[in-house]
Amino acid sequence: MSVNNNNPNKNIGASSSPFGNSGVVSQSLPTNPQPQIGSSFQGQFQLSQAQAQAAHARFQAQLQASGIANLGGPSPSISAAAAAAAAKRIPQKPPIRPLGSSPINTASPMKAMDLTPAARRKKNKLPEKQLQERVAAILPESTLYTQLLEFESRVDAALARKKVDIQEALKNPPRIQKTLRIYVFNTFANQMRTIPKKPNAEPPTWTLKIIGRILEDGVDPEQAAVNQRISALYPKFSTFFKRITISLDQRLYPDSHMIIWENARSPAPQEGFEVKRKGDKEFTVNVRLEMNYVPEKFKLSPALMEVLGIEVDTRPRIIAAIWHYVRARKLQNPDDPTFFNCDPALQKVFGEPKMKFTMVSQKISQHLSPPQPIHLQHNIKLSGNSPAGNACYDTLVDVPFPIQKELSALLANTEKTKEIEACDEAICAAIRKIHEHRRRRAFFLGFSQSPVEFINALIESQSKDLKLVAGEASCSAEKEHRSNFFNQSWVEDAVIRYLNRKPTGGGDAPGST
Repeated sequence: MSVNNNNPNKNIGASSSPFGNSGVVSQSLPTNPQPQIGSSFQGQFQLSQAQAQAAHARFQAQLQASGIANLGGPSPSISAAAAAAAAKRIPQKPPIRPLGSSPINTASPMKAMDLTPAARRKKNKLPEKQLQERVAAILPESTLYTQLLEFESRVDAALARKKVDIQEALKNPPRIQKTLRIYVFNTFANQMRTIPKKPNAEPPTWTLKIIGRILEDGVDPEQAAVNQRISALYPKFSTFFKRITISLDQRLYPDSHMIIWENARSPAPQEGFEVKRKGDKEFTVNVRLEMNYVPEKFKLSPALMEVLGIEVDTRPRIIAAIWHYVRARKLQNPDDPTFFNCDPALQKVFGEPKMKFTMVSQKISQHLSPPQPIHLQHNIKLSGNSPAGNACYDTLVDVPFPIQKELSALLANTEKTKEIEACDEAICAAIRKIHEHRRRRAFFLGFSQSPVEFINALIESQSKDLKLVAGEASCSAEKEHRSNFFNQSWVEDAVIRYLNRKPTGGGDAPGST
């Protein structure tokens, strides 16, 4: 009896049987058993003669195209990929078939008696988390589960939209202005002069330190815990500067009087800067800070500054301010809206009576220059209290909105995603168990209602599948009972091919040693 249940017209399920190792039970199970098993199963298992011949013709055409006939392979109703894979299997050294003989099969008809499960045809599978309607009919409580799935899909869609919105917002994060307070001071060591000098005394040194922090609401917090919390919200000190130049007294330090730090060469952000040198003489240090604006800002020329009332700003905001100026004074040309007339203040900037809007960006380039750097001075003191210096300097900087860091961390966090995936996997495993138990229930229910008719219908279906695979769908059982059937020309060749084929099982497989 074959277990290769691939009859196209049957409709009794499509999963592995609970008796897969017995070689008796079909791989398909009945799903909706009827009280009248006899009439129901007869209609489900019947394969018309026309359908059998058509399937047989397609099967032979595929085998002839590949040059191999496969008697023991999968049925023609299996997917094309499976049929092609079976056809490409080349037997080991088959005997040469005489010319003029008909195509023969590559395996023995006994292949159908192997107790391996049949290949299942492809089906449009439902999502793993969905319950089939047949399960819902058995379990009325599944309605609540279906409602939860619909709610979950709506939540997932809303979360996906919000994630896209967050990603778009992170591309151009909003910035707010905060006050950056810069501290410049120095410390010193071993500056006490003794006469006579100690032979192993450490040389006198000094250290210049430049640090800064963002003020919250314009107030400098003094508590360490508050400072730590604020520093975690905002970028580090070095990110606000493009270049820092420290000039020492060239007479005292001729070889290293100029110290330059560039942000492009040191991508790692720093909390501050230190310069340590040997020396016991006081002098003045010059510090030059070039701001790192993101996006880039420019200083306006006096003529453009007089028109817009802006000293430093980004190029897009400067162009927008010019547009607002033109619209507020109704300078747009009514005949050609792409032009605007220049009043005396704009004529000082552009030098023309009228200007095209598309040329504004190009024309204002000559009125934009890099912002002025910040110049600081500090006197290196080597006596008195250490640290020495009590001056601090405030400047306005643009910082990302504090919530941007939290949003970035939210998108990068995968812990919740892993937890959700683990729950989904557990749900899918439970659903698969439910489907498996439903198929077993349907099988046993059909068997319990009419055991004899159920088994007869199952045997008839398996027999039809075996005949269809063997290419003998029209052959009757009476012919197979006669010895002449096994004296045909193809039998000897098929037996040799079967014995020489590559073993697919264990040590008991034909052809194994």
